[in-house]
Amino acid sequence: MTVTQQLTATRPLLPTAASAASPGTTAAPASPLSPPPSAPSSPSLGTAGLVTVLLGAFLPMLDFFIVNVALPTIDHDLAAGPAVLELVAAGYGIAFAVLLVLGGRLGDLFGRRRLFVVGAAAFAVTSLACGLAPGAWSLVAARAAQGASAALLIPQVLGTITAATHGARRGRALSVYGAVGGISVVIGQVLGGMLVAADLFGTGWRSVFLLNVPFALLALVLALRFVPESRAPQGAKVDVAGTVLLTATLLALLVPLMEGRAAGWPLWSWLLLALFPVFATAFALVERRAERLGGAPLVPPTLLRIPEMRRGLGIAIPYFGGFGGFMFVIAVALQQGLHLGPVAAGWALVPMAVGYFTASLSGPRLIGRFGSRVLTAGAVVQALGLVTLAVTVLADWNGFSPLRMAPGVALAGIGQGLIGTPLFRVVLSKVPAARAGVGSGVLATGQQSSLALGVATLGSLYLSLSPTLGMDRALALCLGIQLLGSFTVLYLTTRLPRSIG
Repeated sequence: MTVTQQLTATRPLLPTAASAASPGTTAAPASPLSPPPSAPSSPSLGTAGLVTVLLGAFLPMLDFFIVNVALPTIDHDLAAGPAVLELVAAGYGIAFAVLLVLGGRLGDLFGRRRLFVVGAAAFAVTSLACGLAPGAWSLVAARAAQGASAALLIPQVLGTITAATHGARRGRALSVYGAVGGISVVIGQVLGGMLVAADLFGTGWRSVFLLNVPFALLALVLALRFVPESRAPQGAKVDVAGTVLLTATLLALLVPLMEGRAAGWPLWSWLLLALFPVFATAFALVERRAERLGGAPLVPPTLLRIPEMRRGLGIAIPYFGGFGGFMFVIAVALQQGLHLGPVAAGWALVPMAVGYFTASLSGPRLIGRFGSRVLTAGAVVQALGLVTLAVTVLADWNGFSPLRMAPGVALAGIGQGLIGTPLFRVVLSKVPAARAGVGSGVLATGQQSSLALGVATLGSLYLSLSPTLGMDRALALCLGIQLLGSFTVLYLTTRLPRSIG
């Protein structure tokens, strides 16, 4: 596998029932995207509905990572080349990130269950298109469409949980969502390697995409039965100017960071990076003016003034950025340094998955007893895991193995679980139900953008330094940078209110 391939190899609700017609009349069919005529004043999400929306969340987050280990095989079968492989990975992530807030707003307007169903159907169709893609460029187009459909799904999950659960049940549901997000990252790399190696029915890398189809359709069917409809009580138009400027802002940041290295850092990549602060400032000014004039901005500035939302997002950026970067760097080190195959490299991360899952199971009980101190403890445990892993790397790189790295990655997984599980609960705890969709979209955008940035920044640094410093020192340096992120998270958790709603 080439260095460029390794860089890409880890890039870490149907319509509601019509209102009752009067005697002797027939209810007119609703347009697929027209606002539902009515919505329950107090929707309630049961256990089956929660499982359904979590399935809808698991698939897009899994797909962010599951394709990575299949990229070398895709290159071989489709003669894609390094630059096109970059687009296969980056196209999904970029479309996913830039459309998330819009997906949340559409759910607020047209109904979250309705958009969940539309998103699940689109995810099934685009996954099928990826699995049947006859060539490299058709796969790139299908992956971008798949990322757009994922952006319809994810905000509806968080929005539905926020709008249709209350009190302790909402806290537990958001904690479980956080656990699902973290586990999907690790499982994605393990499962992807297993599917490619198994070559089910001779499908090879295509099974990575085709596996999504039945599960997305299952989520669609279950949503019709178990997920209640919810939406913002008052409809509003889509903020076109805000949508365009937010898209431009994220594209100006993500495209050069995810594609610049593969392209040799051409002039356009530096120009886009220079335009990022310009677009960001223009977006902030337009949103502030829209809210001041009584409009409906895509990201209401007052939403970001909620302390839990603002401080939680401050934690999310270094947390998810470090998580994504770690998953990339350790995978490259295992495959290039220890010459492990994708399956073996994935299984080396199982202790992290076990640690994360164990911490996630105990998270809700710990949060109820200790509040935000759970996140503080998680930052400390994660830092201990990173230090343990760095010491192991520097002590004996030639003897470094999945067994020797197990204590460090297990501790890191426990710490990440203690942070990630309550983080969504913190950020969304004070968001009004009427803004559940946009609040969820903002959080999901921060999550996905940070994962991508972590891969792009730490990944590029590692690949640039390893030829001169050696893989061991380059890996230890990247772990040290992530350790600084843990200290940042540690400090920010002390600024949170002690009790978490």
